[in-house]
Amino acid sequence: MVLKLGVRADQRFTYSALATELCMSASEAHAGLGRLYQSRLLTSPEGHGSAVVRSALLEFIIHGVKYSFPGATGPMSRGMPTSYAGPALSSEMSTDDAIPVWPHETGTSRGMSLYPLYPSVPKAAERDPELYAVLTLVDAIRSGAARERELAASLLTKALA
Repeated sequence: MVLKLGVRADQRFTYSALATELCMSASEAHAGLGRLYQSRLLTSPEGHGSAVVRSALLEFIIHGVKYSFPGATGPMSRGMPTSYAGPALSSEMSTDDAIPVWPHETGTSRGMSLYPLYPSVPKAAERDPELYAVLTLVDAIRSGAARERELAASLLTKALA
């Protein structure tokens, strides 16, 4: 949710609009914004009048997300490429290993399942390519090797500037 607000800082969202964009209920969006405000990642608990505290968000993602939301993997699956195989890093990284994918029924790639931060992430990412790129960078930070994490942190800092 905070990443959507970060990449779409020029837009104002109602709870309902944010929920629709993120494929969740309005009550989930409302509760999530409240938690983000309590965590000091937003300047206001209201979605339409809040700004992302970018320095705090970057600090949390770079140093804390891998502990709070460790990358849980599963079996081979069809899905959407993520982490180093996602749109932001795929041109920088190459491997002969199975790529990480978010399991998703309309996915076009086959690889090792890497479960997303939230169940509706693949659907929300399909709707917004910029959000998709940022989410895959977060996955590289939470599940990648040192080189992937470093490169993802650099690109994420630029994307959220």
